[in-house]
Amino acid sequence: MSEADLGRGIAELTRREARFAAVVRRHGRPPTWARPPGFASLVHIMLEQQVSLASARATFERLKVLAEPLTAKNFLALDDVQLRAAGFSGQKARYVRALAGAVESGELVLAALPELDDDGVDAALRTVVGVGPWTAAIYRLSAMGRPDAWPAGDLAVAAGIAELWQLPRLPTPAETVLRAEAWRPWRAVAARLLWQQYLATRAKGARPAKL
Repeated sequence: MSEADLGRGIAELTRREARFAAVVRRHGRPPTWARPPGFASLVHIMLEQQVSLASARATFERLKVLAEPLTAKNFLALDDVQLRAAGFSGQKARYVRALAGAVESGELVLAALPELDDDGVDAALRTVVGVGPWTAAIYRLSAMGRPDAWPAGDLAVAAGIAELWQLPRLPTPAETVLRAEAWRPWRAVAARLLWQQYLATRAKGARPAKL
């Protein structure tokens, strides 16, 4: 997603929803939070599942030192001891090895994903063990720049909705999907605005990953 695309999405959503206009007025325009497409970014997103972004970032930086450049082939060359030292749990190591194996074998061709629609991208990514709806949506949103990607299980998105709509509890992923229908085809921009709200109100530099 380009800055121009982000601007168009913000303009449309702030026109439709006064609460989003208030987020921009109070906290400024959100960044794109863009990542380069490819294996390394998908690994980083997988590391963010159910942990803080700061912890995931630290593990990812240690991993990049061990496997430079961070390719599927180089990742598969690392043993369990090296991955544990980098901060991988046993489960995360299995999941990322499954991803690396799929990429290395050609079962998953990340460079071909831009040719697919959103459902096709999700279906391709989710053939890999350990890649679920949240991971696929975040990859579409941040690495592919898809404007309508919606990370339904993202905790900060849910918290942002609860704050802006003054809900008594966090909405469930299914409830966020229903609410976000009104924000098509700019749901990825809505997610960025909700992250902006979450981060600004807590004055933190990282957001939790998912419910």
